[in-house]
Amino acid sequence: MGLAVIGMISGMALGFAGYFGGFGAFLLVAALGAVGFVVGRFLEGDLDVDDFFRTRDDRER
Repeated sequence: MGLAVIGMISGMALGFAGYFGGFGAFLLVAALGAVGFVVGRFLEGDLDVDDFFRTRDDRER
């Protein structure tokens, strides 16, 4: 599935949530989508847990 299709489906889900549930539902769906995105990237191996807890001094320049 292409990124454009995934973006379209995400936009439609946010649109439906905003229309039927109001702004609170829109924010909830957006936040849960962001969490799902991060978890998915972690499970695919694109993200490391160390990336979130690394200090500025430990980062490579």
